[in-house]
Amino acid sequence: MRAGSEQKKQPVKKIFPVIILLITLSLIGIIYIQVNWVRTMVENKEEQLREKVSNAIASVGVELAQQKATFPSIKNFRFKPGEAFHPTDQIFNELLKPTTIAQRFTVNEIAEKLQKAFNNVGLKNTRFEFGISSDFNLITYELHSPNFIQVAEDTIHNSATVYLLQEASGTLINNLTPEEALCVVVPNFKSIVLKDLRVMIMFAIFFTLVIIAAFYLTVRTLLQQKKISEIKNDFINNMTHEFKTPLATISLAVDALRNEKVSQDKQKSNYFSSIIKEENKRMNKQVETILQAALLDRNEMQMNLFPVHVHEIIKDVVDNFKLQLEDKHGKAELHLNASNDQLMVDEVHFTSLVSNLIDNAVKYSRDHVHIAVTTHSSNKNFVLRIEDNGIGMNKETQRRIFEKFYRAHTGNLHNVKGFGLGLSYVKTMVDAHHGKIRVESTIGKGTTFTLDFPFRTNHELTEDNKQASP
Repeated sequence: MRAGSEQKKQPVKKIFPVIILLITLSLIGIIYIQVNWVRTMVENKEEQLREKVSNAIASVGVELAQQKATFPSIKNFRFKPGEAFHPTDQIFNELLKPTTIAQRFTVNEIAEKLQKAFNNVGLKNTRFEFGISSDFNLITYELHSPNFIQVAEDTIHNSATVYLLQEASGTLINNLTPEEALCVVVPNFKSIVLKDLRVMIMFAIFFTLVIIAAFYLTVRTLLQQKKISEIKNDFINNMTHEFKTPLATISLAVDALRNEKVSQDKQKSNYFSSIIKEENKRMNKQVETILQAALLDRNEMQMNLFPVHVHEIIKDVVDNFKLQLEDKHGKAELHLNASNDQLMVDEVHFTSLVSNLIDNAVKYSRDHVHIAVTTHSSNKNFVLRIEDNGIGMNKETQRRIFEKFYRAHTGNLHNVKGFGLGLSYVKTMVDAHHGKIRVESTIGKGTTFTLDFPFRTNHELTEDNKQASP
């Protein structure tokens, strides 16, 4: 059966990394598609915005070019103050003189035309700056808006569009006026695009995070299920071993009692009967341990708190392990230095708590085990310290030592008995008494458990009872 279970574990161990790999590849692929989709959407939106800006500028540019192709009107001619009117020389000379857009229009007039054009293409709230230059290289500008020069220098964040103001061929003043260009700059171009797409981008980010969260939960659930499966298998194996040994011993004892020579010998009969009784008690103890764990799971454990001198409990527990210590050629030293050892505890559970810690020290120690039990007290706390020179624990074991059913690995040998419930029970009882427990261990040197219990007042106990009552 064990070989079969090992064979079943192998496919599970192999398929689990495959599942993780497939999910990871799927997640990476989905994120890659999302990023590319957002990038494409931004590029398309930028292209659309550029097209709208170009159309708006072109409409204004055509209008300005048409104005450029006409002669100035006499109605618009302005005389300088104090200057005499000489139509034959001044007016006609000025009328025949080629004029530029920068000379014909003011900054506000061109700004109004551009704003109207931007409104017509749906860019009502889009900010812009403009300039008109007769320089082919766009170095100098005869006319420009207040912030044009500043924003035109930043070509990374701002987008510039240039439209050549050329009069139509065949006009009266064709090629008589200098070449001019209208340059319009839209500041923070990418910010405008991202602002328009912020809802879509937020949705893309949100669903990507949802996918990542789903991936995380899936992997965590798989790991938990794998862990639970391993714990279940270990528990079943441990339970089978723990019950198999006493059952085999009882079976042998019963067979011995059936023997006529044994049945006629009262001393031998008593001996085998005592074996059956001890093994039966051992099995009952294991069953009680499992039932106790079930009660802890359902929070049905009742606590009967009374003032108890815990030094007496510690002494009794250590005395009960005298034979086991002698069997390992070991000893336990007591340094009960606490000036105040009276705590409000459940005597039964506190005794089991200490017993489990001593038992753990004995089980995970080699020959010549040495256990030191030390206590001291302060105004607020009672401190119990149990130190051994056992095999010690690594960091991973220290982190998981209080998990239910977890047992430190001792190789393939089943030389340490138990279900992995002892220290889980200890942690639960320490918490139930409002205490704290910590573990320090070094492999090959030993382990130390330190427990802190507060001295609690009657008022605190009354409050706890009120909260515990339905």
